[in-house]
Amino acid sequence: MELFDTTQLGLERALAGASRRQEAIASNLANVNTPGYQRKDVEFHDALRRAFDRDDRKAVLGVEPAEQVDRSAPMRQDGNAVDLDTEAAAQAKNGLEYEALTAVMKARTAILKSAMGVG
Repeated sequence: MELFDTTQLGLERALAGASRRQEAIASNLANVNTPGYQRKDVEFHDALRRAFDRDDRKAVLGVEPAEQVDRSAPMRQDGNAVDLDTEAAAQAKNGLEYEALTAVMKARTAILKSAMGVG
């Protein structure tokens, strides 16, 4: 029997994805005025959803959030594809998601500790 269930592992992968996305957003914001810079994003929700649909522990563990160039972002005349307002909204949304994930993980860890009689 495994100590952590698939949900706990999925939460960890989602937390890693949100962290990587925050790095991509920070890079986008830092390069908002860099000519030719292409907006980057990290998509991990669909991969996690597919892994959970398969109900496969190894598939969930194998979800690796990766930074990608966002080819759908509109490009300015200087070739830059970063919009400050869009990035600020993405940063706020991602921050809320990260906080929610940590709250759920904290609650699940407290339940696990209680079940083990620790702390």
